[in-house]
Amino acid sequence: MTRHRRFPLDAGLLAAALAGDGLSVRVVQETGSTNADLVAAAKTGAGEGLVLVAEHQWAGRGRLDRSWASPSGAGLTFSVLLRPAVPAGALGWLPLVTGLSLASTLREFAGIPAGLKWPNDVLVAGEKLAGILAEAVPDRDRSGTVAVIVGIGLNVDNDVDELPPGATSVALRQRQESRPLVGRGELLIELLRGLVRVYRRWLAEPTATAAAYRSVCDTLGQRVRVELPDGSVVTGTATDVDDHGRLVVDGRAFAAGDVVHLR
Repeated sequence: MTRHRRFPLDAGLLAAALAGDGLSVRVVQETGSTNADLVAAAKTGAGEGLVLVAEHQWAGRGRLDRSWASPSGAGLTFSVLLRPAVPAGALGWLPLVTGLSLASTLREFAGIPAGLKWPNDVLVAGEKLAGILAEAVPDRDRSGTVAVIVGIGLNVDNDVDELPPGATSVALRQRQESRPLVGRGELLIELLRGLVRVYRRWLAEPTATAAAYRSVCDTLGQRVRVELPDGSVVTGTATDVDDHGRLVVDGRAFAAGDVVHLR
């Protein structure tokens, strides 16, 4: 298979483009996990807005301890350090807010009709495009706010043979829809700017942001199977996402679980 040329990310360009958004961006060729690296940085007092991008990570994790792998230079793998000054009960919304920001940017900038499977898998036509893992850091900085590391893995230039079953990439979708391909660096800038906008909006207007999330959550209204951490399974209709970010299925609220959309 002939692949188009993959260009490395320009660390200087990214840092300069995003400095005005309150972000400090670092790019490394490879690391075990960008999330783990920022957890360590948070524990030593690193401030909000630190972003670590890796061209390749070899120990990346997704939700429920799944692995996340991508060929070097094919996807976008990055983590962001946030310190939201919100009640502890509201922190469950942060990964959902991140998913909302990704879906919104992909729709507006890349022309991809992305939606969300609760809590934060980014899908298009039922295929997975991106995943998110949020981790709270127990240590607190001097302001007393909890640090949260939000890790994102997005398939960008991946071809079919580089993806697991049920996954897709930005390039594949844009080719299918005869759209010009976007560069990884350009897309990363837009994704991070979008995350900052939606994050700040959530801090200022949590109710409005929750409504925006529900509008792009494909899980709502669907008959679903929820596979719970204890091994049990619940089947029913997903009707809402409550004020704590939990999925409501036939009147029961779930904070964690693997959701399968049933046809």
